[in-house]
Amino acid sequence: MPHDYSEGVFDLIAALLFLCAAFGYISHKYLRLPNTIGLVVISLAVSLCILAMEIAMPQWAVPQAARDLLTLFPFSQALMVGALSFLLFAGALTVDLSMLLKNKGTVFLLAIGGVLIATFLFGGGMWLIFNFLGVPISFTYCIVLGAILSPTDPVAVIDVLKRIGLSNRMSTIIAGESLFNDGVAVVIFTIALGVAASTGHVDLSAEHLIGEFFREAGGGIVLGLITGGIAFLALRSIDQHIVEVLITMAAAAVTYAVGLWLEISGPIAVVVTGLIVGNPGRRLAMSEHVNQHVTVFWTLIDEILNAGLFLLIGFEVLAIAWHPQVMIAALLAIPLALIARYLSLIPPLALVGLRKQEPGTLRILTWGGLHGGISVALVLALPAGPVREAFLTVCYAVVVFSIVVQGLTLERVASSVRKA
Repeated sequence: MPHDYSEGVFDLIAALLFLCAAFGYISHKYLRLPNTIGLVVISLAVSLCILAMEIAMPQWAVPQAARDLLTLFPFSQALMVGALSFLLFAGALTVDLSMLLKNKGTVFLLAIGGVLIATFLFGGGMWLIFNFLGVPISFTYCIVLGAILSPTDPVAVIDVLKRIGLSNRMSTIIAGESLFNDGVAVVIFTIALGVAASTGHVDLSAEHLIGEFFREAGGGIVLGLITGGIAFLALRSIDQHIVEVLITMAAAAVTYAVGLWLEISGPIAVVVTGLIVGNPGRRLAMSEHVNQHVTVFWTLIDEILNAGLFLLIGFEVLAIAWHPQVMIAALLAIPLALIARYLSLIPPLALVGLRKQEPGTLRILTWGGLHGGISVALVLALPAGPVREAFLTVCYAVVVFSIVVQGLTLERVASSVRKA
């Protein structure tokens, strides 16, 4: 029987699962690293070995074969259209809604104001860096790059929060911000890319752009409230764990799909739905027996998708451009991203009372602003060309640094703040 496309996709999924299991085993048994960070480190090391083989033995053509295999996996579509709905839903299930509502002002300002400020600070800084290095990229496209790297990734952040002893309030603020600013950043990215790629047929007035932002974000909140309410009523009306697990799966997938269809923020809608199911849904609509099954199921889904996502992030080094000017820009982007993150936090926290925050809030929120698969997926969604290649290199450098360096040292930073 011929080896058709569907079999090739299955082979790729099988290989991905094998690598996740093998690398996860090595990380846990020998490296003693958190699973997601370990997968990035090992897959990055393997990718660098493949690149070294290209230099030492070019006749083997192993790197090109690896790149061809990587292009078969639609990373951006798989994350932005498929896995993201389940990852955001799983993350929202674990957030304490009552604590989130107590800190809603802080979370709201960080997720919207902080992302907007970081977008323009980082985008403007990269425009200066690119121009200084002689890389011809317009200011509007640099704002697109700012939107790509302004959000903190909920997958990376929540995974790290599970193992460091922050207060419930601080954990809620970080997790809540990361869940909502992801959806906000996708909205900003869509609008900014439309402006950058505009040929003169798009309304670029401030009134229109602001209206589009609030239409997509506000529409996502309303949709999430509706689908979350429907899921809550369905869960409360029965007591059968298999059916109720299926209801939660449908709530995540359908909410995201409807959001895409209505052209509003699917990520924000899924987060709101997950908060409703994970809080009043757990307390009032699920028995203890069902609650345990739902928790185990979504924990497993979260871990499997995390493993595949972070494995692919490590392998994306094979796709980046190794031009000297772009590599220098990528290295300079790492401290710029941290500076932009720090400065973007000050106005929102000042509005809610910076002195009222816990000691070390700015330091923890800055160093805990990890970037992950969302940023990589967004940059891969750009049209093919030199801009996409340059942005992928910059994005990859910032993402890997945040996951490996910031992720591994955040616990130490948190401990130093508690002792201060």
